[in-house]
Order: sequence, then structure tokens, then C-alpha cells
Amino acid sequence: MTEIQAVLCGYYGKGNGGDEALLVSMLEMLPSHVKPLVLSANPRATAKSYGVKSYDRMKSGSVVRALTESQVLILGGGSLIQDATSMRNSIYYGGLIGLARQFGLQTIAIAQGIGPLDKPLTRWIAKQAFGGCTALSVRDPASAALVESWGISCLMAPDPVWSMSATPMPEIASIPSPKIAVTLRSHPQLTNQRLDTITQALVDLQTATGSHILLVPFQPTTDLDIAEQIKSELTDNSQIVILTDPKQLNGLFQGVDLAIGMRYHSLIMAAAQGCKCWAICYDPKVSKLMTEIDIPGWELTELPTDSAAITQAWKQHLETGSSLSNEAIQTLHQNSLAHKDLLAQAISRIVV
Repeated sequence: MTEIQAVLCGYYGKGNGGDEALLVSMLEMLPSHVKPLVLSANPRATAKSYGVKSYDRMKSGSVVRALTESQVLILGGGSLIQDATSMRNSIYYGGLIGLARQFGLQTIAIAQGIGPLDKPLTRWIAKQAFGGCTALSVRDPASAALVESWGISCLMAPDPVWSMSATPMPEIASIPSPKIAVTLRSHPQLTNQRLDTITQALVDLQTATGSHILLVPFQPTTDLDIAEQIKSELTDNSQIVILTDPKQLNGLFQGVDLAIGMRYHSLIMAAAQGCKCWAICYDPKVSKLMTEIDIPGWELTELPTDSAAITQAWKQHLETGSSLSNEAIQTLHQNSLAHKDLLAQAISRIVV
């Protein structure tokens, strides 16, 4: 079969465990005759970590070179076109898709979480970007409803990280239970007061349950300070775990009893490995996930001010709460592979 080169673009090379997990998932999805070329914020690290060709996503010359060497551009997973944080992401990815089409490339968007799109310009960019795609898949009902309201057809399937492979972590598995993994991230709504309340709740939870607490900064450049602040208040029966390999991050949750998370993909990984989960929601995508798989938790803005109430809720969930059933996990795993099938079908129609 004739080799095809595909440009993969997403929020790659930023050291965010969730986005790196999406990249791994995309690489696992690619048909064997497709050679990936990844646009990355850190192309040297991306090339070394995954054994792929990688170019700098912010250098116009590198981007143009990547496009001229390839036949297809794949927008690979995540909330890439949205204006919740800023309009820059939408302009970047929308512009990249438009440029790829000018160079004659097919464009495919896989496992997109679309929106929020509150501004007219970003809505227009999204319609133009997704409307011209050879194939489009989304990861949640709200994204599907949005693009379908524009008259654009799409496939809806669970996030591809549900089917990403995991590397077991024996050093974590050997720690006596109960084990609690905590994945917090910096955010304007995670004020010092709220962080202090969460920290006190974790201290009291550890005292009440004898738990070993794993503080897992999914993006160390932004999350490590929070983990270190919490660690300074806990007993020695705790540790900060920094992992750059998404498969190891996934494997870390094997045998963890409770995952308390803000990070979207930390909750997916934990749920996929059979952990009980508790969400602290800072973004609509986390709210959607809570609803879709029935994860208990709080909106960050509605976090109880009484640390004892938080401790009690976590303790009760640890002792009597439930995780996803094996049947539900297998269904999510299997259904998420629909992204892979759609990608293969779209690539099979490309004429080199």
C-alpha cells in the first residue's frame, strides 16, 4: 500500500499529560501505511518520546514544510476550537486547516470537544474549519448537537483515551491501600482560600483513612507548585509523582482506590482503570464527563467552604462509593475505537 504522510496537530509538546495522551491515542489509531509528522511546541522532545518526525508548530516555515511534505492534516483530539480561554486557539487551528486546504491537503478532525463558542468570529471559524473536513468525529453529545445544528454531519464516540494502552507501574501498585490520587491544576477559580480548604480536607482524609496520597501534576509547569504546597502539609505517607509518558500515567491508576481530579483526562484514565472518581469541575468539558459517566463532585465555584464536609464526602465515597463496572469500561473502550475506524475510512479515500 502506498505510504501516506499525515500532519498531526493538537496541543502537543506543552507537557500536558492529557494532550500527550491524545497524541499517543492518535498514533495508535493510524493505519500502518500512514507516516505521522507531528506539529509540536517541543519538536525535539516529541520526536524523541514517540519516534516520529516533528516540526515546530509556531514557526511558519516549519508548518509550511510539514504541509508540503504531506497529503492530509489530522486535527487530533481535545478542545482545540473554543473561546473559553482565548480566541487564539480557534484562530490558530482554523487558520492551519485553511492553509492545509490551500496546499491541497485533505483535512480530518478526530475526537473534537467543540466549544464554548461565545463569540461570532470563533463560531464562524469553527463552521468553516469543520464544514470542509473529509471526516469529523466528536467526543460528546453537546459537540455533536452543535455541529449538527450547522448542518454538518459527524460521528460521536467517547474520548480516544478510553482505549489508550497502559503501562503498569509496579512501584505504585506495591504501595499498601488505600491509595488516593489527586490531580489539581492551576486556575483563577482555584483561589488560595479554596486550595487551603482542599489541602486541609486531604490532611484530615489521610488521618481518618490511613491513605497514601499520590499528588500527580499532569502539567508540571503549571501544576507542580500546587502539588508541592499540598505535600508540605501531608505526612510522609504521600508523594509527588511526575510522569511524562502518558501510558505510565494511565497505568498509575491501576490499583488506585480513589482519584480526585480537576484534569479531564485524569478522570478518564482513572475511570478506565476502575478507580472511584471525584471531580472538581473548572470547565464545561469536565461537567459533561461527570454527567456522561455519573462521576460525583463539585463545581469549583461551589466547593464547600467547610473542609470537614469535603473530607466526609470523600471518605464516604472511598468506603461505599462505586466505580464504573467492567462492562461499562469495556463498552466505552470499544465505542471509542469508532474514531479509529472513521480515520481509517477517510484515509483510504485519499489518492496519492
